[in-house]
Amino acid sequence: MSPHTSAPDPSIARWFKSTYSDPQGEGDCVQVAASFLVSHGLVLIGDTKTPGIHLAVSPEAFAAFVSATAAGEFGTI
Repeated sequence: MSPHTSAPDPSIARWFKSTYSDPQGEGDCVQVAASFLVSHGLVLIGDTKTPGIHLAVSPEAFAAFVSATAAGEFGTI
């Protein structure tokens, strides 16, 4: 991945919440924006209670995290 001259603007990202998030918005709500894959080569990860980017990772790192989570490598979530 090559370095980028500008940081992604989280206000224009298309965020979506985990299907495991509380529908009433209570509790921990993880959100992800993959809308910067083409322009920045990044997947953005945030928290609905604290808007903005908390992590910006490569698509490969995000896929590895999702796979490890699904395989139970972090315990029961």
